[in-house]
Amino acid sequence: MDNDLGRTIKNDLINAYGVTVIPAGSRLNAEHLELIRKQKIDRFDILFADEADQAPSYQKMVNSTVDLSKELFESYRISRKIPLADIRKEVLPVIQEISRNPDIFALFHSVQGKDDYTYEHNIGVAVLSTLIGRWLEMSEAELSVLSMAATLHDIGKLKVPSELLNKPGKLTDEEFSQVKKHTVYGYEILKETTGANSRIALVALQHHERNDGKGYPLGLKDEQIDPYSKIVAVADIFHAMSSKRPYHEPTPFHMIVDQMRRGSFGALDPHIVTVFLENIVKRSVGREVVLTDGRVGEIVYLNPHDIETPLIRIGDEYIDLSKRTELNIREISL
Repeated sequence: MDNDLGRTIKNDLINAYGVTVIPAGSRLNAEHLELIRKQKIDRFDILFADEADQAPSYQKMVNSTVDLSKELFESYRISRKIPLADIRKEVLPVIQEISRNPDIFALFHSVQGKDDYTYEHNIGVAVLSTLIGRWLEMSEAELSVLSMAATLHDIGKLKVPSELLNKPGKLTDEEFSQVKKHTVYGYEILKETTGANSRIALVALQHHERNDGKGYPLGLKDEQIDPYSKIVAVADIFHAMSSKRPYHEPTPFHMIVDQMRRGSFGALDPHIVTVFLENIVKRSVGREVVLTDGRVGEIVYLNPHDIETPLIRIGDEYIDLSKRTELNIREISL
């Protein structure tokens, strides 16, 4: 942190309660650094003004990594071997770098699925899983395995007909049964891959399992599911909902939060969902938002009792979303 003396921060720095402790535009001095330490604000969360122009490069990094991963994955169709060494050398370092982007809303935008969804999804889920792993304070060694597992979580889809994966309408029961087999296919592929950590194969098998036992392919419950699989499940759902798909547009932000929150106590691991959503929301202070009635405002304060219903300023008007239940945040701008 001492190397950051004199640098100007782009966004407000907020503590765990959503309170701004250092306003945007401040040039960091020794007192600021001490305050950052006392409030336990992670250096990873600080975006500096001189870094703001780096955002477009993240999009380029994502695009090039998607192209590379597509090339590497497609090579499996010919060689019947997963190029683990190439992925570890050329793909994982970029995923690790992208996941360190302190501007998480720019990060979310850069990894959204837009065109080549299948391969964009692999990279998006890998970046989001690594981000969650950092928020869960996993070690670098653990993050390395998690990143690889997330990158390869859908590898079994290489054995599923592409017309089913890209079908614009709803799948029939028979078609969905075929698609669900990608979990078993992925497990079998990775179990036969020399040098693949056993947990990587488990994530491919289990990322659609749910805590309440209603997932697939085995209907496992809570403690039967590997923790890495639970992390990838959260990233998988968030990325799928926030991306453009052949059969739906990106889901509005408030609906993603609501659906993940409501499902978290049965379907998804509640602790992982809470860590993920709270880290997103607490970084939204100072952000421009679009409300469900179309008006544009700014998040100025988080409700400590329910951080998902913040105080919004629109001109001279202040709107408390905890009291205006007919309004929600449709979109958080970059």
